[in-house]
Parts: sequence; C-alpha cells; structure tokens
Amino acid sequence: MKDSYKIVGDLAKFYDAMLTNSTLLGNLALKIFWGLNSADYQKFLAQAFAGLPKNFNGRLIEVPVGTGALSLPIYKNFDGAEIFCVDFSEKMLAAAKIRSEKLNLRGVKFFQGDVANLPFEENFFDLVLSINGFHAFAEKNAAWTEIHRVLKFGGIFCGCMYVTGENRRTDFFIENFCEPRGFFCPPYETFETLEKKLREKFSRAQISLVKSFAGFVCTK
Repeated sequence: MKDSYKIVGDLAKFYDAMLTNSTLLGNLALKIFWGLNSADYQKFLAQAFAGLPKNFNGRLIEVPVGTGALSLPIYKNFDGAEIFCVDFSEKMLAAAKIRSEKLNLRGVKFFQGDVANLPFEENFFDLVLSINGFHAFAEKNAAWTEIHRVLKFGGIFCGCMYVTGENRRTDFFIENFCEPRGFFCPPYETFETLEKKLREKFSRAQISLVKSFAGFVCTK
C-alpha cells in the first residue's frame, strides 16, 4: 500500500494535469479512460463541490486532499474557516503544502494519516469533503465509520467517487491498470449500492452521476 502511494506521489504532475484538464495529455486521459468531454468535466466539478456552502467558515476536513489541485483554490474564499487536509501519501501532501503556500492560504493544516484511523474527536467537523477517495481506500468499512464519527450531527458529507458498472472502458482501465498498481482498491460501489448506503447512514442524501463518477451531498 505504501509503495502504491509512493508511485502516486511520483505521478503527481500527471495526476494534476488530468484532474484539472489543463494539458492536452490530461484532456486525452479524461476522454479515453473516463469518457469525460469538456462539458462532462464541468459537470464533474460541479457535482464534486456541490456540498460546499458559499463563504463557509466552520471546521472542514478533506480526505484525501491529494495535491489539492481542485480544492485549495476554493479555500481562498473560506476566510475564517478551519481546514484540515489529510492524505496517506507524503509526496501528495508535500505538493499540496507547496500549492497552499503559493495561494497564501491561512487556516489550512496538513496531516499525513489514514482515513481508517482519524486522530480527531467525535462530532468534530462541520463538513467532510472526499474527492475521488473511497475507490482508493483499502479499509472502506473503517473509512465510512471514521468519516461518520468525526462529522457533527447536522454536518455535511460531500464529494465524489468512482462507481463501477457505468462505463465499460473505464471499468476495464480500473481493473487492468489501476488495481494491479494498487491505485484503486476493490470492492467498488455501484450507483445503486452507494445511494442505498448513503441513505442508510445519513438523514438526507442527494446523489448525482456524471459518467463513472457519483457525486453526493449528505447531512448527518
């Protein structure tokens, strides 16, 4: 697992290019592997961050933060918020710290850690954000338990994740490239199983779908 995260860290620049759709290679990767054209990509971003209130000023945890390519620029609008960014990969976390410094962010703290064992008290956060995380978590049941535990009653859990069964090419890519390298860890949710799980765990849950990515906004 540690070796896999080290490799992910080494590929951080390509990861950023794909995640932000900022280079020709990144654009091609989105189209070929994920089936996302430019319009789909904008929908993906919209559903990924749909649960973030404007001018949020509470306590937020993002897990995993990765390099922060998508989320850190948004945090510039959250003056007064206390933000905790967690990732298992030290290299990803280092890249996120550098990006945070360039953006001159305040109130953002970085922690190397495991979502399956978060070092925070119960009901500690007003919002939990998870962008493209759950399909990579090895201990998914523990991750669900921890995220629910640290979230306050009435708090928001939002983000997005890969779901299987929506795009054959994407599923083939995941099974034959991502899994052997430890980037993704089965089993995965389908859209239907994820919807059922979220509605069981949270008092309210809104779920959307863009190709193989499910977005969610849930209230504990």
